[in-house]
Amino acid sequence: MNTLVTALLWFGAIGCGVMAGAYFTFSAFVMKSLESIDTAAGISAMQSINDVILKSAFMPLFFGTSLASAIAVVVYAMDPGASGGAWMALAGGTYFVGMFLCTVFFNVPLNNKLKAVDPGSAEGAAVWQTYLHTWTRWNHVRTVASTIACAFFIQAI
Repeated sequence: MNTLVTALLWFGAIGCGVMAGAYFTFSAFVMKSLESIDTAAGISAMQSINDVILKSAFMPLFFGTSLASAIAVVVYAMDPGASGGAWMALAGGTYFVGMFLCTVFFNVPLNNKLKAVDPGSAEGAAVWQTYLHTWTRWNHVRTVASTIACAFFIQAI
């Protein structure tokens, strides 16, 4: 069991770190870059990113790290006195709530709304203005949650 928990912790730490980096990229410069170009081009680019990401290596890591985080909380609940267990539970809970649930309830609905608009339309421009600020705000939450969870997983190791 110790080997499985150790593997879970390492996978969680690395997965959270990689995800934090991906989200940081969008928060730090991708969204600002898309905002700085023509509105229709920005919408089209983000629509393309949202389509491509669903068929990329991002998705197995997204779901795998989310699953590992949920399992970490369950493992802690089964043995709360285990060495590093509280850090493991904090890591899993922070990531699952701050990244996974945030994505499901905030970022994905915004992505779906953006997908439904014509990039060159007035409706598209209105959706884009809201999308840029609201999606990015929630992406900041995912970035911070993923980074903190990574640190907590490392602490648990």
